[in-house]
Amino acid sequence: MVLVTGGTGFIGAHLLLHLLKNGDNVRAIYRNREAINKTKKLFLLYEEASLFEKIEWVEADITDIPSLTVAFQEVQYVYHCAALVSFDPKDENKLRKINIEGTANMINFSLANNIEKFCYVSSIAALGDVLPNEKYITEDSEWNPENAHNDYAISKYGAEIEVWRGQQEGLSIIIVNPGVVLGPGFFNDGSGLFFSNMDKGFSFYTKGTTGFVGVDDVVKIMFDLMKSSVEGERFTLVSENVSFETVLKTIAQNLNKKAPSVYAKRWMTEMAWRCDWLVSHLFFMKSKITKAMSKSMHATDLYANEKIKNLVGFDFLPIDEVIKNTAVHFKKGNPE
Repeated sequence: MVLVTGGTGFIGAHLLLHLLKNGDNVRAIYRNREAINKTKKLFLLYEEASLFEKIEWVEADITDIPSLTVAFQEVQYVYHCAALVSFDPKDENKLRKINIEGTANMINFSLANNIEKFCYVSSIAALGDVLPNEKYITEDSEWNPENAHNDYAISKYGAEIEVWRGQQEGLSIIIVNPGVVLGPGFFNDGSGLFFSNMDKGFSFYTKGTTGFVGVDDVVKIMFDLMKSSVEGERFTLVSENVSFETVLKTIAQNLNKKAPSVYAKRWMTEMAWRCDWLVSHLFFMKSKITKAMSKSMHATDLYANEKIKNLVGFDFLPIDEVIKNTAVHFKKGNPE
């Protein structure tokens, strides 16, 4: 039996589909019944309704220890995809609770139940920092606590520490650090907003650069690593280092929409997050753009993917192909 956390999220839902297509018996945890509908919609988008019915759903929460007891019964493998993704400073405590404490609980239960192998979905945000003489961030880049890191990055780094603790206590582990993950489904949140916003008409772009990867590549690599003898390693999962400008304009082209034409300069996004901060505090609203988000829009971080490519000879799907395929599914679910 395979246990998946975060099965009602973007990566987790695609992982469930991949596992079931490859014949695994799958159990997924959920916190509320309505969230399951998002996963069901993804399966319907791929015309795999019959596979969805094979998922064994168990109500549980990674921060609620008693609920995890039932979830871990007769489980041999664990994919821990659940996490809170937020760049809002107001969510600092929630990030630590869910991402660090929740992961610690998953590790403790895995050790107690003699789990054969554990895969943790981290993020490139948890990777280290480049030195002055370096160009690319790799799995070996050291985390410098004196550098500025947002709360989300800190929480994912802290979660990785818990996973490494599990390895030291005898658990076989794998960590993957995906970049910005693109793919079909979940178009109302996360990276899916790139497509839904562009479909509505989005005019702004920035020239910041980061690592992007297709969701199908992420789940396939996770699956292959869990089936392999590889353990005690982490892998950066990035297809290409691409600018936000290129990604947004490629999405617009594939959706037959007008490309964004207004360059949002650094001072513009800095003004935007300050205004948003004021509005969110005055009217008790959730922030739409934060200081951390503003900074990331203009960052020019580059990530190396040689480790996973050299280990298994994996060929990532180019990002323009990922966007093209995703746009096809987007238009399928959102006909004009």
